[in-house]
Amino acid sequence: MDDIKFLPKLSQNLLEILEDDEYYDITIEVGSDPYVKIFRAHIVILIYRSPYFRRILSTNKKKNDGILTHIKLPNILPDIFQIILRYIYGGKISLVEYETSDIIKILSAANELNLQELIPYLQSFLIKNKKDWMEQNLCLIYQMSFENDSYLKFQEFCTELIPKQPEKIFDSPDFTSISEKSLTSLIQYDNLQMSEFQIWEYVFKWSIAQNPELPSDISNYSNDDFNALKNTIQQCIPYIKFMEFTSREFSEGVFPYKKVIPKELRRKVTRYFLDPNNQNIDSEIITTQRAKLISKWIDKLEINNRIKYSYEFKLIFRGSRDGFAPKKFHGTCDNKMHTVTIIKVKDSNEILGGYNPIEWKPNEGFGITKDSFIFSFKNDDNDDNIVLSRVENENENEAIKYCQSYGPSFGDGDLKLYTHRSYIYSDEFVGYCKKNSYEKKIRETEDKFIVDEYEIFEIKRID
Repeated sequence: MDDIKFLPKLSQNLLEILEDDEYYDITIEVGSDPYVKIFRAHIVILIYRSPYFRRILSTNKKKNDGILTHIKLPNILPDIFQIILRYIYGGKISLVEYETSDIIKILSAANELNLQELIPYLQSFLIKNKKDWMEQNLCLIYQMSFENDSYLKFQEFCTELIPKQPEKIFDSPDFTSISEKSLTSLIQYDNLQMSEFQIWEYVFKWSIAQNPELPSDISNYSNDDFNALKNTIQQCIPYIKFMEFTSREFSEGVFPYKKVIPKELRRKVTRYFLDPNNQNIDSEIITTQRAKLISKWIDKLEINNRIKYSYEFKLIFRGSRDGFAPKKFHGTCDNKMHTVTIIKVKDSNEILGGYNPIEWKPNEGFGITKDSFIFSFKNDDNDDNIVLSRVENENENEAIKYCQSYGPSFGDGDLKLYTHRSYIYSDEFVGYCKKNSYEKKIRETEDKFIVDEYEIFEIKRID
């Protein structure tokens, strides 16, 4: 690699050519009034270093009339172009001496001039050395990145940061200045760690800011005011999951502005909230919030991810109502698909369960699926107690256990329910859990437990 030692001298000579006043053949007018500066340069260097200059100068013919080629770059500041021009000639740039805001301007100029070598380098430098500034100015970085395909490293930075810390962009003073395209992309993140209603509040805040002429009191809104708001917000509406709101959130935060929602969607959502059966799961074991958590697992989402789809949990079986004997379960649930089993362990606050996407059968054997899972949590709101265990890929052929003498059972004993003959008074409906077919065990002990109550829900996606 001895030949590399000659490159610094080459770079120095090219910079000397840039500073030479005798042999230039093009002038470049950079900036706009009152900040305009004329630069002298050389066409042959520009077209080989910049695809942008190659494109606009490719039709230039060598002139013999003494008239120089002249072009204008009004969108770039003269000081920034001076830095870019020295990079074009000398092949080097020292970023440590510049303010971060200036590096952003250099990046924008490099993008306009299509300097493909420099664009990823500048992004990497900012991400590595100016992370705090990037986070403080996340709205600017986000808007830049998703309005230009050249900023792939910025896109990766935003994609990693925003779901974990959405407040850095939503609570930014610059939030309401982002473009509609940027906002629409932003609210499509599946893993934003915030509620659906919070997303709606921020979207509405943004739309109000785009219409500063609107009255401050909604009671003074005219039809034209509602239409203006509707036109502003219409691209975002399809990505708001209204059915994940609580009744109170909908009635107080959405219903007063219902005219901004398309009529068909408005009717559908209103009917949903007027039906009390949609607001609470018919369960004596779990809450609506836990049902939503199970919905996320069905869609293979994490706890903090946004819900992808809403599901109706239709109660089809309850042990205390329909009987605990396995034959009662099979009589009601056989041939039913997409079911969730919820189990309350006696004398504890422990809740167990599992999801079966395929049908239940009475015959002996196993059901094959790679989408089933089992779980456990305490009867509280502490997410630290949650265990989710999906069927292991190599064991998907024994995901669901079929047996006439068993209740709903998963894997080869990973979650098994059955009737146990008591030596004292009567039969007990019991179960146990031991790891075989699923990723992890859902109970610390493999000891038998008594089932206090269990319910089975048929799951239907709400479009």
